Amino acid sequence: MPELPEVETTRRGIAPHIEGREVREVILRERRLRTPVPDDLADALIGRRIGGLGRRAKYLLVPLADSRGRTRSLIWHLGMSGSLRIARIGDLPKKHDHIDVVVEGGAILRYHDPRRFGFVDWLQGSVLEDPRLKRLGPEPLSTDFNEDHLYRVSRGRRMAVKPFLMDNAVVVGVGNIYASEALYLAGIDPRRAAGRISRERYRRLSAAVREVLAAAITQGGTTLRDFVSGIGEPGYFAQRLNVYGRAGQACRRCGGELRLVTLGQRASVFCPVCQK
Repeated sequence: MPELPEVETTRRGIAPHIEGREVREVILRERRLRTPVPDDLADALIGRRIGGLGRRAKYLLVPLADSRGRTRSLIWHLGMSGSLRIARIGDLPKKHDHIDVVVEGGAILRYHDPRRFGFVDWLQGSVLEDPRLKRLGPEPLSTDFNEDHLYRVSRGRRMAVKPFLMDNAVVVGVGNIYASEALYLAGIDPRRAAGRISRERYRRLSAAVREVLAAAITQGGTTLRDFVSGIGEPGYFAQRLNVYGRAGQACRRCGGELRLVTLGQRASVFCPVCQK
C-alpha cells in the first residue's frame, strides 16, 4: 500500500503539471472503485481550475475553482495499488487506467488501480469537517508530533508500540515499513507496551520517524512492488531499509540475526540486541 512518503512524492510529482490549469475533459473508464465515482464528477470538473494540491495523511486534496472563484475540493486515496501519474495526449491508456483528467496544455492526470481499492470523492466541507479526516492525529513532519504528544496519548496503553505508532488517531501516515524502520533507529523493541516507554525514548522515536519519512520522501518512496511517482519514476528508499523485509539477515549494527514477529496482524522485523 502506498504510504505517506509515496503519496507526498506523488503530490510533488504531479503538482507542477496540473496546478493552475483548467480541466478540459474527464474520461471515466471504470466507476466501480472502493466507493463508486460520484455521478457528477466529469460534469463538475470540466471548466474548473486546479489550485494548490494538498495532502492530509495518505489522502491527496485537489481544490478546484469555478469561474466565480468558488472552490470545491476532491479527496483522492490511492488504496492498495493505486497511482496517479502524468500522461500526455496520445499516450494510450493501459489496463486498469480508470480515470483521466485532461488539463489545458495537454497534460493528463491518469489514475491507475488494479485492485480498485482507492477512491475519489468530493471533500465534505473543510478538512476539519470531513468525517474521513477530522479524527486523524497530527502529521508526523509537523511540530505537533513530538515526544510530549506520544507520551501523553500512550499513558495507560498496553498495546505494543509498533501498532500504537501505526494508529492514525495517534499520528497519521506511519505505516508498517516506516514504523519498523523508525523503531530500529530509536532502538525500541516493537513489542514493548506503548504505555511503558519513557518521554526520553519517545523523543528519540519521534525524531526517528521524522528522519525516516524525510529520507523516504527525498528518495521518492519505497518500491516494493510497482509503486512509481507521479512522473513515472520508482522510489529508491528500499535500498536503505534496515529491518523491513530482512528477517533472518544480519543486523547492520551488531551483526546479529534479525527476528520476525507478528504484531497487530502485521509482520514486524527487529533486532533483539539493538532494540530494547
